[in-house]
Amino acid sequence: MELAVVILTYNESLHLARCLQNLRQVATAIYIVDAFSTDNTVAIAESYGATVFQRKWVNYADQFQWALEHAGITAPWVMRMDADEYLEPGLLQEIGRRMDTIPDHITGIYIRRKVLFKGKWIRYGGFYPHTLLRIWRNGVGSIEQRWMDEHIVLSEGTTIRFNEHIVDDNLNSIHWWVNKHNNYAIREMVDLLNIRYGFWQTDDRLLRARGSQAKRKRFLKEKVYAALSPGMRASMYFLFRYVLCYGFLDGYKGFLFHFMQGYWYRLLVDVNVQEFEQQLKGGESREDIMALLKKHYNIHI
Repeated sequence: MELAVVILTYNESLHLARCLQNLRQVATAIYIVDAFSTDNTVAIAESYGATVFQRKWVNYADQFQWALEHAGITAPWVMRMDADEYLEPGLLQEIGRRMDTIPDHITGIYIRRKVLFKGKWIRYGGFYPHTLLRIWRNGVGSIEQRWMDEHIVLSEGTTIRFNEHIVDDNLNSIHWWVNKHNNYAIREMVDLLNIRYGFWQTDDRLLRARGSQAKRKRFLKEKVYAALSPGMRASMYFLFRYVLCYGFLDGYKGFLFHFMQGYWYRLLVDVNVQEFEQQLKGGESREDIMALLKKHYNIHI
């Protein structure tokens, strides 16, 4: 079994050694595409034998697709990982045990992900199980070209799901988390604006693919959530997660996570959308929108 892993990095010295130490138990090649880190991320990657490229950042989808097309991946299977993730022992064993016996018509593998927030596993609020397409046959998978919430889509074949888990365990401070979500809010603002104004061609391959958890969530986001009024949808989404989906069972750290990620962040996106529309001053042409994105957010579409 040969498995290549692709990881995008920028200043990931806090997590990268943990990730690579874990992955080298199953990966035959690791490719790092780094956005010119200013810490020792590159040195750590090279010390674990990873192949490192450095490339200017545009967005996640652009960077990852570049890796698929230009990194020279030769392994028959490719895996997507983030630097702050690792594989549980059960998944390491499952990959080693099952990969060599997968039939030819299977081209993708879904894996369940556990999210930890300040060391607490977020089990409720509809946040688990979070199932993602993370392993696919080389040449069959590509990433959606979107500014936010991009997924791997397959050009052919069918999929299976492994039983064990990837763990998302970010060790950074809450200050870092808030800054990251400030940036996410701008990216998600672009996607919500595009749903309303249609100023650029959206990659909608996920909605045309066979059923998956990601497809269902995308449909609800674009056809239901986006149709609700700003402010109301953030409140309704938080109440849905925290009350109807039992997010309160995650305890105090769970409350922080569900409130910050399920309400504060969603409200921040809506405030950005409203502010952007005020800056448009009635100009809703493609040229008006793209000029404003470039001027105020340095986003080039």
